Amino acid sequence: KLASLALQPVITPELVQGRVHLKCSYSPAPPEPPVHFRVLWSRLSSPGKREQIQQETTLQPFSYVEMDGANLRLGDTVFCTVTAFRRGSPEQQSLPEDSKGFYAGIKFLPESLEIAEDGKEHVLTVLSTVPIACPGQHDPCKITLQLSTEDLGSQVPGPPDIILSACQVDLLPGLCSESSCAAARVTVTAVTDFAQDGNRVSRLRARPAAARDVLWRAYTPRDVKVTVRDLPTGNCYSFTDPHIITFDGWRYDSHKIGTFLLSRSESRAFEVHVRQWDCGSHRSTTACNCGVAAR
Repeated sequence: KLASLALQPVITPELVQGRVHLKCSYSPAPPEPPVHFRVLWSRLSSPGKREQIQQETTLQPFSYVEMDGANLRLGDTVFCTVTAFRRGSPEQQSLPEDSKGFYAGIKFLPESLEIAEDGKEHVLTVLSTVPIACPGQHDPCKITLQLSTEDLGSQVPGPPDIILSACQVDLLPGLCSESSCAAARVTVTAVTDFAQDGNRVSRLRARPAAARDVLWRAYTPRDVKVTVRDLPTGNCYSFTDPHIITFDGWRYDSHKIGTFLLSRSESRAFEVHVRQWDCGSHRSTTACNCGVAAR
């Protein structure tokens, strides 16, 4: 009977006396007489390799391990392996069952972005898979993440090709559900630089700011890779007495004197005005560019 037990261990985060713990629960209820459970906690130390953290034998249908910042840290992927057995009858034991790996720390959704220089805002969700603890009575009950961007060695060196809607986000305590215990949002927009500089890659970094909790102080979340797809841009010209070339390549001359609307965007607050004055002689009337104003 024990060999066919379906224990189905699952890891969930929990605050126990103000400290972050992981709980391994398993079901269904064991058969009579009472069955013991051997619970092995481990963390992913390198791809495909696990490092044992803690082992215990219990009659309870659950087991706890504390995220102490030493044996178990933020950024770890954690597993619990459960075996049921009857004490004194070692042959009567179930097959060991693994839980799914639980990633403890900050997640970005999506984990990477590919956007274009089209002015659109893209929502990036920042969430914590572990609960936010309140360090003290007078300390703020939140984790502040400082956000920054960096260019990743594109063909044309320069500032990052993305801008953020905020320089920092606050993760506030909340109920844990669906792998999220706290969440915030930030929008990412590609810089429209009017330069044919090819596709560029930037990264977004998040760092806990002035965290009192030792668990967060030494933690560095994974970066988010943002690829910006370069889009071709159009140019328009007005030069000399004025010859005008439009964005779509149409050419004409304008010899009128006065102030004119040269270009206006229908989607954003952007206008260019041009002023033309009489620069001809008494023999001919000619208008020339003499001023420009842009908003």
